[in-house]
Amino acid sequence: MGENKQRMLAGEWYIADDEELGADTARRVELCHTVNSVLDRGERQAALRQLMGSLGEHVNVRPPFRCDYGYHISIGDRTFVNFGAVFLDAAPITVGADVQIGPNVQLLTPTHELDAERRRAGWEKALPVAIGDNVWLGGGVIVCPGVTIGANTVVGAGSVVTRDLQPGVLAVGNPARVVRELD
Repeated sequence: MGENKQRMLAGEWYIADDEELGADTARRVELCHTVNSVLDRGERQAALRQLMGSLGEHVNVRPPFRCDYGYHISIGDRTFVNFGAVFLDAAPITVGADVQIGPNVQLLTPTHELDAERRRAGWEKALPVAIGDNVWLGGGVIVCPGVTIGANTVVGAGSVVTRDLQPGVLAVGNPARVVRELD
């Protein structure tokens, strides 16, 4: 494994446009094409199992689905991912069991340099995203790098989650804020 990929996996600054990472991207392109174009659910599930690091039982991912690499994604049993999901997995993305993910949800791990010169040079790093069991992310939710959402939490449609959310709350808005606890 190359030094640049090791830096990425360690959560350190790395260059995203790298030959080794390019090979991982080519693998992802091929597998995502299968996931997004094959009508047979069994074939689609087989491609998802090859693409992702871990895929639970009875998971339903509706195409189109987009990701960076795939191998950093772990999805628990009985989770539903609706149309248009984008999982940018330069760092681990962990989705628990019984999660409901609305259409056009984005789970984003990469972050970029604020320094313009380093940003132009392609430096980025990534922070993990974790979604607890039985979470519901409404349509169009964006979860930013480094965020953890606790179990049994609901995030309203269109919200942008920039900070961790504790278990069992309803959060809405941009940035998402807790409006009440859930039973």
